[in-house]
Amino acid sequence: MPEPFWSSGDVRAEIVLNYYDEDTSLQDFTGVYMPEADRHFVVPKLRELGALVGDELDTLAATADRNPPILHYRTRHGDDAQRIEKHPAYVELERLAFEEFSMATVSHKPVFGADHVLHPSAKYALTYLFTQSEFGLMCPVSMTDSLTRTVRRYADDELLDHVLPGLLSTRIDELWQGAMFMTERHAGSDVAATATMASPADDHWQLSGEKWFCSNADADVALVLARVQGAGDGMGGIGLFALPRVKPDGTDNSYSIVRLKDKLGSRSMASGEITLGNAWAWMIGNPGEGFTQIAEMMNQSRLSNGVRATGLMRRSLHESINVARTRHAFGDRLIARPLMQRQLLKMLLPCEEALAMSFYTAEMLHRADSGDTAAALARRILTPLIKFRACRDARKVTGDAMEVRGGSGYIEEFIEPRLVRDSHLGSIWEGTSNIVALDVVRAAQRQHAHNGLYDLLSEQLAKCDAPQTERAQQILREAVDELDDLCQQDETDLFAREVATRLYRAVAQAINLVTAMSLEGDRRQWRLALVDLAQMVRFGESGETGPQRAGSERRLAATLLQL
Repeated sequence: MPEPFWSSGDVRAEIVLNYYDEDTSLQDFTGVYMPEADRHFVVPKLRELGALVGDELDTLAATADRNPPILHYRTRHGDDAQRIEKHPAYVELERLAFEEFSMATVSHKPVFGADHVLHPSAKYALTYLFTQSEFGLMCPVSMTDSLTRTVRRYADDELLDHVLPGLLSTRIDELWQGAMFMTERHAGSDVAATATMASPADDHWQLSGEKWFCSNADADVALVLARVQGAGDGMGGIGLFALPRVKPDGTDNSYSIVRLKDKLGSRSMASGEITLGNAWAWMIGNPGEGFTQIAEMMNQSRLSNGVRATGLMRRSLHESINVARTRHAFGDRLIARPLMQRQLLKMLLPCEEALAMSFYTAEMLHRADSGDTAAALARRILTPLIKFRACRDARKVTGDAMEVRGGSGYIEEFIEPRLVRDSHLGSIWEGTSNIVALDVVRAAQRQHAHNGLYDLLSEQLAKCDAPQTERAQQILREAVDELDDLCQQDETDLFAREVATRLYRAVAQAINLVTAMSLEGDRRQWRLALVDLAQMVRFGESGETGPQRAGSERRLAATLLQL
């Protein structure tokens, strides 16, 4: 098992921490955004999971990463019978995620002894912790969860009766895992170019074509986009279909896995190329509504991507702080060196921004599902924002963690190489950075979602009695105005990422300020110091000279790094 960190000299530090108990920021946000009645059931599970991170989960995840899935095409007797062989370590990870911690069902039915469905923050807190050891499995977990949400919203009763019992099961031997097969060789983000065809056949539909990137390739049911026969070209001809691995009559469906992908990261999870040969499927909704419907699943996956990126950053930061506290060089601990303090602060800030965005977006999701139109509007722009920026930040933070550990951080016995490899996928899944930044602009242009988000946050900021409030309001207003200005231009592409980044950071510092004022004592002061850091680093116009700036940074480091 990769060691948590090195101590000074050559002595291994055999220390296993509880990653929930150590994470005071996670405790801050669960305390503020998770209802008290839910915390009674969720916090014990978070503490149970926190004890596994860095211990059993690390061992399983490292083993699964070194032993990726294997595609078998035939039985030993020569019969065509495809199956994916998963390493026992991955199978145990599946049991823990789906069964022990109910991560795919926690948002759909009562679990953990509760008599009600728990707040969405429960799912995302579990995801955030689990990802700190294992990233790859979180894709199947997220897709199963988001597929369940999508079919419950759009599918008819006949389809629901067939798939829901498996999707909602928390028994690993009865569970149905979900997937989403969208991407084609010439139709990635350009969904209108989809070439897979759907034709009617008695009481079902038949799908023919190829899907180029199918994660969780042997899922029990997948949502598939296909062009409906006779429906015409473009987006208006795309329908959404549910593709079972086994047909209702108990026979295997007519599609095959061509090969598994040899991926840079998320190696533990099977991603493959699939050929559909008149495969049996149900249509969901009406022809031409496919992209609108699958967008629900895609948006849930985008939010999950942001949360997973947050988990990768937190683990990276945790490892780096432990290295800096325990390693001695040049006569002192690394964490005593000002340049190391600066590097750690540069890792801490994006991690805390992403955590704030994760919990606030989960709260907006909860309110939107309860019929709050203002929250639904805010969620519309928060989701692409966190997918865009948190996933990009994770690539930088994980790389910095490798550097903090030094040469050992480049060695696969430690967790940093896997964190770096996994971090790059978040910026690709469900839309690259360019695509998602443009979606932020579309949300502003079409729904004026940025103005709705501003109204909500501005109202909350107005209730904050803190010295940082006026500046936070100004920063937020300037970021929203900048997006407004961009929307008025004929050419929005060039500056979409720059403007989305500024809005993300303005929103995050506002959320952190609002959250701080819901806390007390040292935790309030700690999070207010974080707001000071954001306002100095992200929007620095303090007028401080070099020595003054250095003094401010030392004071913030002393508080935020608990020197």
